[in-house]
Amino acid sequence: MARVTVEDCLEKIDNQYDLVILAKERTLQLGVGDAAKVPQDNDKRTVVSLREIAEGEIKVKDLEESTIDRMRDHPDDAVEQEDFDSPEGDAFEELYQGEVSKSGQPILPSKRSRKVPDSKAGVEASEDLDDADDDVEEDKIIEAEASDEKVKENS
Repeated sequence: MARVTVEDCLEKIDNQYDLVILAKERTLQLGVGDAAKVPQDNDKRTVVSLREIAEGEIKVKDLEESTIDRMRDHPDDAVEQEDFDSPEGDAFEELYQGEVSKSGQPILPSKRSRKVPDSKAGVEASEDLDDADDDVEEDKIIEAEASDEKVKENS
């Protein structure tokens, strides 16, 4: 079979939506290393899975059971995932010194929040800012006086 069409596959599976789901399941099986039951002929896994369905090489019932099993929750897998997600030696709670929400979750500082300076550093920083403001004001006054003198000279 050189080309596979949906009509060829729908002879084996009644519903086109079921066909898509089952072909996807078979494609996943091929992707993890399951052997193809038809010659691959340099085709992609999706085409191979559709050809297998169309030629009847795959039992539809087995694909349905595999799909259902994949969608089910497996409590053993969930426990392994939880162990994997919590790295050992995570000291976030010990290091974090911020606020905590009503639900108990830490509220992370955002980029927009202002940092409150230390008392000494804050005083020095505010003095520096005051000095800079004074310098700017003095420069403006000197420029205004110079422009007034130029106007008087020109008149």
